[in-house]
Amino acid sequence: MATAVKKPALSGPGLKKQGVIVLQSFFIFVFVWLEMWIRSGAGILSGLVICLVTYGGVAYGRTGTRYVSAVTPPLAYAATTLIYTIMSDGLRPSRVGIDFIASLASVAPFLLISALYGWFMFLNEKAKNRPSKRLEATA
Repeated sequence: MATAVKKPALSGPGLKKQGVIVLQSFFIFVFVWLEMWIRSGAGILSGLVICLVTYGGVAYGRTGTRYVSAVTPPLAYAATTLIYTIMSDGLRPSRVGIDFIASLASVAPFLLISALYGWFMFLNEKAKNRPSKRLEATA
């Protein structure tokens, strides 16, 4: 006799702001760190992870978390690359600056695409929550 396995129900409609921040930062940290350690620089894997976590934050976050979903990936990426660069180059400002800017430049198209998507979704949600001007004019 086969018995059906009952899956646990989720306790809400999605991730809260804190959950979005933690998951996005964690995945960016892990994949960027691995790519920079293996390849000695950021590249397509880091860019794809940035795009995926931005989409995941928008798709799996509750309403009201779109702002956090748009802002967190670039900040998490910049913090991860800066920490990795300081740990690998030491405290030499000229070398750290060049490597940090090069890392940002290597994923710039992905950062731009994910930022545009995240901000579009945020502004779209904000516009949908605003009352219509036509309804106010006729009332």
